[in-house]
Amino acid sequence: MPPKPEAKPALICGGQETAPGRKSRYEVPVSRLPTGSRLSMPVVVINGKHPGPTVWLSGAIHGDELNGVEVVRRVLPYIDQRTLRGAIIAVPVVNVFGFVEQSRYLPDGRDLNRSFPGSVRGSMASQLAALFMKEVVMQCELGIDLHTAAAHRTNIPQVRANLEDAETFELANAFGAPFVIDARLRDGSLRAAATKRGIKVLLYEAGQIHRFDEYAIEHGVNGVLRVLQAMGMGNWDTPSFEPPIDIRTTRWVRARRAGLMQLETELGAKVDKGDVLGLISDALGNRSTRVTAPSPGHVIALNQNPLITQGEALVHIAS
Repeated sequence: MPPKPEAKPALICGGQETAPGRKSRYEVPVSRLPTGSRLSMPVVVINGKHPGPTVWLSGAIHGDELNGVEVVRRVLPYIDQRTLRGAIIAVPVVNVFGFVEQSRYLPDGRDLNRSFPGSVRGSMASQLAALFMKEVVMQCELGIDLHTAAAHRTNIPQVRANLEDAETFELANAFGAPFVIDARLRDGSLRAAATKRGIKVLLYEAGQIHRFDEYAIEHGVNGVLRVLQAMGMGNWDTPSFEPPIDIRTTRWVRARRAGLMQLETELGAKVDKGDVLGLISDALGNRSTRVTAPSPGHVIALNQNPLITQGEALVHIAS
């Protein structure tokens, strides 16, 4: 008689167990406020009834980046634990401190995404990074980390990943964003810490801080479902999409002078070398200077603040 297959184990997160075929919501303790009140990180664990990979979804690593929170919220109703193959650990708000304060950073001024893998005896950011690594990252084969552009900027939907890895490249393309970008690892980032431990990560960038961008959110929701489907975790109906543009080099065009800028391009625009991207002038509109594309490519990000300083990044071009 053939041996009976082993039962799928419960998934433990924050000291709480989620049995196969079950969905749970936990509050993982993070810290106490000066008032003594406890601050916790919301986590949803969906442990599918059937074996398969474990994937994490994370939003608001930077507390002012809200699109990822909404992407996670909209993805969860699609997931049925009774038919799911594998498991999902969803953390819509990782940087709970910054989220409450509507800030990119933590109260100590540190960037959480430069604090990984963290330390239980380090700064507040380092402790939160260590907690997220232990409770979430180290249980997964893949992570989908959801971001927006930083202050005053906006990004077209794009997936950044290690495109030299064949499996990561396949999953990045399956996401279906307009662009996939071969992005280097940054020291202290979640992606770098996970990659060093053999865990693959897709970084989704779209939209701007403090705002819901419906175009960016829809791309994110459909992209996450497509990746889960490509990993064999389930089947969902998602819209068809054009094959993403594969990007290997990007470059910010910077201001050669300070002043007020009038943009003459838009997200997704295809530009040739020498095309005018914008005009910089003084407050009276005098001494107008053209900002031109240094090479052909596509516009993947823009600085939306008209008031600029010398050397400031203005237009991000992908080649």
